[in-house]
Amino acid sequence: MANVEQEVIDIMKSSGIDTVLTLPCDKIKNLLAMVPSNFKEIPLTREENGIGIAAGLSMAGKRPALIIQSTGIGNSLNVLSSLNRTYEIPLPILASWRGYYKEAIYAQTAFGKCLPAILEASDIQHIEIGAMGELDLIKKAIIASFKSNLPTVILLSPRLWEISTERHWNPDFTPRERRFDMECHTVVPKATHTRYDMIKGITSYLSGKVVVSNIGIPSKELYAAHDQDTNFYMTGSLGLVSAIGQGLAMGLSREVITLDGDGSILMNPNVLASVAQEKPENLTIICFDNSAHGSTGNQKTYSESMDLELLAKAFGIENTAKASTPGELLEALEKRGKGPRFIHAIIEAKNADVPNIPLTPVEIKERFMGAVTR
Repeated sequence: MANVEQEVIDIMKSSGIDTVLTLPCDKIKNLLAMVPSNFKEIPLTREENGIGIAAGLSMAGKRPALIIQSTGIGNSLNVLSSLNRTYEIPLPILASWRGYYKEAIYAQTAFGKCLPAILEASDIQHIEIGAMGELDLIKKAIIASFKSNLPTVILLSPRLWEISTERHWNPDFTPRERRFDMECHTVVPKATHTRYDMIKGITSYLSGKVVVSNIGIPSKELYAAHDQDTNFYMTGSLGLVSAIGQGLAMGLSREVITLDGDGSILMNPNVLASVAQEKPENLTIICFDNSAHGSTGNQKTYSESMDLELLAKAFGIENTAKASTPGELLEALEKRGKGPRFIHAIIEAKNADVPNIPLTPVEIKERFMGAVTR
């Protein structure tokens, strides 16, 4: 018998991990209970959002890790490929491996039994830890992840916790009273300018700032309007631009601006919850809202019957504004105030005719990291 959870915590600390992003699993409740006293913890609402945050932290020079249930790997295969593998961004993932050993929940078994084969087919490196004598492999896997700049999944068998002496007590609690006062009388103005107009109108403000741009046309428009080495251009992982921005803002002291969009926000509104709870004061989210998926043919989104500024407020982001002209957007940026900030920018569903970015994803990342971490 041994305190397996403490052993895992000690291994992570000796591997240089400084931030841990978490989602719960009953099998690792004792391990999760030890995280806040040993690391900076960022609780998550969805795994992919955590991978985006971790990518930002990593590019800011931090050493994050995820602790999640193995089912979350299924939610995350695309982002692990299109973000971490494509840009070569490291991420150790310690996953409570469900579905293959003494599993009482039938819904866990179909995916859990196939998970090693799925990871192998996805070309995602992984190891399986099933006994105390194998714990030293965790440190080797973490170090290998950061050395190779690739994600690594560490599957932690339920067998480990059967032999552990750790018994953490989580007391019952009563949620506190919460009061909210939001008077909703808003107008979303008519669009009169394109996203490219807007970006060109704020280049003076963006100059020298850390800027993360959404996938597809928005990144190409930013490159054409104002390329700089502190721009991070996304090419995949729709929905994670502001998650990456959050991680960068939490890892850096300088201002971080994300050029997000209505389709991206509606795909991952979880990012607004995380930003509101962690409150990075140096983060500004610009949500360009054209009520369409502009990079794929202007298919409509639900935003045409919504007010995304109110959505941000409902999640708890207090500093918000609207803009429908380049001048209004620049004024909102220069007004500043305590972040995080959310600026709802209304634009026409039109794309500029701009060329592709002549950089590979790895070149984008390396140029960017060289600029923001020096």
